[in-house]
Amino acid sequence: MEKIQCLIIGSGPAGYTAAIYAARADMKPVLYQGMQPGGQLTTTNEVENFPGYPNGITGPEMMLELEAQAKRFDTDIRFGFIVKVDFSGNIHRCWTDQGHEIQAETVIISTGASAKYLGLESEQKYLLNGGGVSACAVCDGFFYRGQEVVIVGAGDSACEEAHYLSKLCTKVTMLVRKDEFRASKIMAERVRKTPNISILFNTETQEVLGDGNVVTGVRVLNRSSAQEQIIPCTGFFVAIGHQPNTDIFKDYLHLDETGYIKYEQPGTSRTNIPGVFVAGDAADKTYRQAVTAAGTGCMAALDAERYLAAKH
Repeated sequence: MEKIQCLIIGSGPAGYTAAIYAARADMKPVLYQGMQPGGQLTTTNEVENFPGYPNGITGPEMMLELEAQAKRFDTDIRFGFIVKVDFSGNIHRCWTDQGHEIQAETVIISTGASAKYLGLESEQKYLLNGGGVSACAVCDGFFYRGQEVVIVGAGDSACEEAHYLSKLCTKVTMLVRKDEFRASKIMAERVRKTPNISILFNTETQEVLGDGNVVTGVRVLNRSSAQEQIIPCTGFFVAIGHQPNTDIFKDYLHLDETGYIKYEQPGTSRTNIPGVFVAGDAADKTYRQAVTAAGTGCMAALDAERYLAAKH
């Protein structure tokens, strides 16, 4: 068993930024990197919209730089993940996957959210090699300017991303599994009225096609007619939702209906449990950008520092 001032759970831009601020405030933070050290950004080849990188940077490189910066101020960065918590007392008890118990005065949750994918072998292949599969149009749409892309999804965020892509790409083909959108009427209408968006209802993806390095098209099946067709494209976007990584907190923290942690007080990082704060995509289903995650990481560390100052 170990007693510490500040435990940070998760290692994306939110977690590392929280660590930098907490370490500089002499809170001696311990950070557990989690299942995916570096978070979602490690699956992003090019990051061009984070301030301070005029020539862009790859997601994995950026995470290594953030990690090095956190280490420079003596953050204790550890492999492994937190599998269980008990927030019922004043001291927050957390257990690692190795069974090690940590008692922390403050906890900053930056466990993020995971994009949902279709689970096709071909999709995962081009996702992992950065060859044309993405779950974030705002992050990656820029790389497909003047090209043809396909997007899968039927909800508000899929419509929003399709509309965003339509401003950059010559043609956007939207694949909707059922015979109607799940999106609000206003969002569905906006997509329908955009001339370079083509909507295929009752259509599902069979395979993402490519030359081994980059995507060249998608093989789809019309579920009504049982007809297959190949749609040429260079980018394949998946917009079927995100799953926040918050399961272990559900017995203690207020979550919304989809599992995102609720802020106890808007404009702060506080949760309903005193001394427990949240940063990044575990609470943010609206923006989901590296720069906003980093901003909330800063807020969480400052809030944790003030909480400790008031306590001691």
